[in-house]
Amino acid sequence: MARNFPEGRDLRLDLFRGIANWAIFLDHIPNNAIAWLTTRNYGFSDAADIFVFISGYTAAFVYARRILVQGMLAGTALLMRRVWQLYVAHVLLFVFYAAAIGYVAQRYGHSHLLDEFNVAGLIEQPVATLTQGLMLKFKPLNLDVLPLYIVLMAGFPPLLILMMRWPHAALAASICVYFAARQFHWNFSAYPSGGWYFNPFAWQLLFTMGAWAALGGRVFMQALAQSRAILVASVAFVLFASIVTLADRLGTTGFLPAGVLGWFVPNDKTNLAPSRVLHFLALAVIVVRLVPADWSGLRSAVLRPLIVCGQRSLEVFCVGIFLSFVAHFILEMYSDGLATQVAVSAAGLMLMTCVAFYRNWSRSLDRPPSAAAIAEPRRGSQQAKKVDAT
Repeated sequence: MARNFPEGRDLRLDLFRGIANWAIFLDHIPNNAIAWLTTRNYGFSDAADIFVFISGYTAAFVYARRILVQGMLAGTALLMRRVWQLYVAHVLLFVFYAAAIGYVAQRYGHSHLLDEFNVAGLIEQPVATLTQGLMLKFKPLNLDVLPLYIVLMAGFPPLLILMMRWPHAALAASICVYFAARQFHWNFSAYPSGGWYFNPFAWQLLFTMGAWAALGGRVFMQALAQSRAILVASVAFVLFASIVTLADRLGTTGFLPAGVLGWFVPNDKTNLAPSRVLHFLALAVIVVRLVPADWSGLRSAVLRPLIVCGQRSLEVFCVGIFLSFVAHFILEMYSDGLATQVAVSAAGLMLMTCVAFYRNWSRSLDRPPSAAAIAEPRRGSQQAKKVDAT
């Protein structure tokens, strides 16, 4: 089995997953000018692509080690325990999110929110809609990423076992599934109609590429990043993607050739358009080249909030989704001016960061104290007794 694991924790993964969580929060606030700071406005891929790729990398990194040390059965059991944790988090978020939307819609007379956030079915057919929600078929607006993550993790054990033995064959199989899904329109069905917004048969490619990078492709990716020709091509494609995306966002695509434009607009996010994959890979090459794993800035106080948000990704993601609705409500009810947009965006990011630091602190309480920490109070107590005796 493959044993070519990266040494230690790569803080770049935490950093960019933290950036993805912040971007997802900002992007989910409608008509938010601060969202112009996120990558979705300047290229074909966005925060969701980063999130899925890094999730595949970390899943392979963690559970392949568990399988090697504790055996296949134990490693698979631990992976499925994580799937259950993700599912419970989704159900809790689903309930609180839908309840908050329903309360605001009824309390303040904003019934349009029920349709806007796709929760009207919970009012009209509560039992059927809730049942479909528990089966991951019904999803309110903005609750699509976590069900995708659950499905990808649930189907990961056989792929991980294959990848630990033959990483390149596993990646090739994933690529075949990706193109077959796009060709034959494979997707999971959604309730009450249609398919999943994030097609798991397509998005599994980025997840698998992340796992492949962790187990078998890391050296290959580093070699690509060191190639000057690859770097130049990556920069050129990223610049081209930025021009096309900005032109599409601003409605000024007239200067682009129609034949070229048809390849990239509209940007098929549901089925993970090939241009998204290429754009993400180009960005990865640039990042690996410009941000080495031992970069001192990764341990700076400035980037610490983003890195901690990446380390506590699940909690931060769930809180961010809920806060995006709160921000939307504030902008709609009170003011949608630029100052308010800045205020709700900054407040949301601050709360997400506070949650991340709190979870880091609370997790540290679960670790048993060291022998030195236990012995110190005892020494102090003994010294106090000697002083009293004198």
